[in-house]
Amino acid sequence: MKKAFACLPLLTLLLATPAFATDQTPASKPATAATPAPMEEKVVTHHSVTIDGQTIKYTATAGTLLLRNDKGDPTASVFYVAYTKDGVSDYRHRPVTFLYNGGPGSSSIWLHMGAFGPVRVDTSNAAPTPPPPYDIVPNQYSLLDKSDLVFIDAIGTGFSRPVGKATGKDFWGVDQDVKSFGQFIERYITVNDRWNSPKYLLGESYGTTRSANLVDYLQHQGVAMNGVILQSTVLNYGDTFPGTDLGYITYLPSYAAIAWYHDKLANKPADLPKFLQQVRQFARGEYADALFQGASLPTSEYNDVLTKLHQYTGLSEKYLKQANLRVDPSRFRAQLLRDEDRTMGRYDARFEGINMDDAEEYPDYDPSDTSIAPAFTAAWYWYLRNNLDYKSDMPYKVTNFKIIRSWDWKHPLPGRRSFFTPPLPDVAANLGEAMRENPHLKIFSANGYFDLATPFFKTEFDIDQLNLPPDIYKNISFHYYPAGHMMYLYIPALKQYKQDLAKFYDQTENQ
Repeated sequence: MKKAFACLPLLTLLLATPAFATDQTPASKPATAATPAPMEEKVVTHHSVTIDGQTIKYTATAGTLLLRNDKGDPTASVFYVAYTKDGVSDYRHRPVTFLYNGGPGSSSIWLHMGAFGPVRVDTSNAAPTPPPPYDIVPNQYSLLDKSDLVFIDAIGTGFSRPVGKATGKDFWGVDQDVKSFGQFIERYITVNDRWNSPKYLLGESYGTTRSANLVDYLQHQGVAMNGVILQSTVLNYGDTFPGTDLGYITYLPSYAAIAWYHDKLANKPADLPKFLQQVRQFARGEYADALFQGASLPTSEYNDVLTKLHQYTGLSEKYLKQANLRVDPSRFRAQLLRDEDRTMGRYDARFEGINMDDAEEYPDYDPSDTSIAPAFTAAWYWYLRNNLDYKSDMPYKVTNFKIIRSWDWKHPLPGRRSFFTPPLPDVAANLGEAMRENPHLKIFSANGYFDLATPFFKTEFDIDQLNLPPDIYKNISFHYYPAGHMMYLYIPALKQYKQDLAKFYDQTENQ
């Protein structure tokens, strides 16, 4: 299955969570007859969890809501799990957060069971988690003390599916997806009387693409958000199109952080953030200028850039010459630890893997995927049946690869009249529009230093291009953690992440 994605170089940033397939059947043809719409259902259980010394009693609701088209016909059954704090009398002051992963084609179990749900699966740090039984432990870093939580599975993942005359193509696209999530959120806050609650979006990877577009969509439906949490962000896919140099420039600080982590730097700096500031300055200055000059770059400048690239990446000058000063992330993963017979993870370069042989140019697999996926999948199935008491004869689709193969990437830029729609989306424009129209909207950007799927410097670049005036730009805060794409896999990072988010919720509610 990894080889299938190796054939999609334009989409390498698009895989939001570990690519663990649970459905490998051929793409289905549109149904000739309508699929009967099931009844909406929910299973309610009661629990408690201790967070920061406070015992919180809560209600867990696992269920489905139906989406309908303009004619009132059902189009989709969306599965969700909601956690609501008991004893709340005034929901005007109790936030509700909608959480989801990305892919596109991923269910929400990663954020659910790894980060902010009231329980989490215990995995090994930066190493393969041993086989079952897996430990499911109370999550003292859950967000439930600050907000009610609603984890949503995109249509075609989890138990969410098209119904009636609808098919996957009605939902599997940048704007089609956002419309379905917007419909679900409107339906949820209507059924549960949460229209006047503070509201937040929290998405991971492609989930951030969804959030940037969704917050704009919802505002135009009369649903304003208090805050958007972007974790491991990708907003503009087109500006790193092959043939451009921006990708090499924006990955460089991540290479430096990873080389620092694996002790591949001579005279390793003690202060990682301070070191990365230096690398950022070089990347946007000397390095960017050198790539811009191309073959006209003077030899003396070429040698200066080559020396600094070696110092910052840990790669040999010989290899950097052979790569023409340009190293893509897959090659970097294969090369940095080659002398140790090891490769590195894409989602989290702290994880190490082993190629079939040491001459391969690209890693055979992603160890940051294979090290955790079985644990999350098995723990989720156990938790669903034994804690949430939810039973279904349908298979739960952890990841649905049919979705990314069928995805419609076209997305018109907002507010611009054009006969041309870009082939890859730029939703940064939607986020900027949402912030200008709602100047109280706050954005929290969470970034892992060792993430080679969504590099933090690219996130900074995309957000800096929102064209916001200073009084609105200050509503964006950037946060960095010594981990990868799923920074919550490293417990000290999860602890800090939760502390930072707690402050964010307090600030946005007391503005």
